[in-house]
Amino acid sequence: MLLEFASVTNALVTVATHVIRDLGLAGVTMLILTSGVIGLPGTELPMLFAGFNVYEHHLTLLGIIVFGVLGDTLGASIAYAIGYYGRRELLERHGSKLHASPARLALAERWFEQHGSVTIFFSRWIPVARAAFPYAAGVARMPYARFAVLATLGSIPWIAGFAILGREVGSNWVSWRHHLEYVDYAGLALLVLGIAYLIVRRSRTGSDEPAPDVIS
Repeated sequence: MLLEFASVTNALVTVATHVIRDLGLAGVTMLILTSGVIGLPGTELPMLFAGFNVYEHHLTLLGIIVFGVLGDTLGASIAYAIGYYGRRELLERHGSKLHASPARLALAERWFEQHGSVTIFFSRWIPVARAAFPYAAGVARMPYARFAVLATLGSIPWIAGFAILGREVGSNWVSWRHHLEYVDYAGLALLVLGIAYLIVRRSRTGSDEPAPDVIS
């Protein structure tokens, strides 16, 4: 199982490196946008390699962050639209193909019920499952303007963090690319911080208050 996972990860790294090397900033946007809709190749691999290109002076740090966030927001918006117009029935039949399985959608909906629209902000820091939340927001008919703002704000530290990490890795990229399956730990650390914030926020407002209305 681990060997299969490593093989898939290595293949995704190869795809990301070739696309970014050939297309530059447009390749960054395309890969991140695709990740927002189908979950592959993920945001981590493209941004790390884009950061390495900054180290090599082929791209700029500001450029890859801006185009990375743009791709992440566009991908999330497409997922939102599919959830909004396709509704639950479509996602229950085909959600697994879009990295939005019924289990992940159910998780996203529970978070919405408990924490409201702020969930979108913190969901951008959850490895793998982050792709399911925009679909759930669309199904819940969350106002798009609110969704887009929160998704963009949540994407900025995630995208920038991996971009800066890739730049700092620098010449060690070749050795790092064989261990990229561990980068999700960074996302999990951010998620823990997000959950801690939600717990503190909820304890201050009082557990007897009604949950925020996502769709209002």
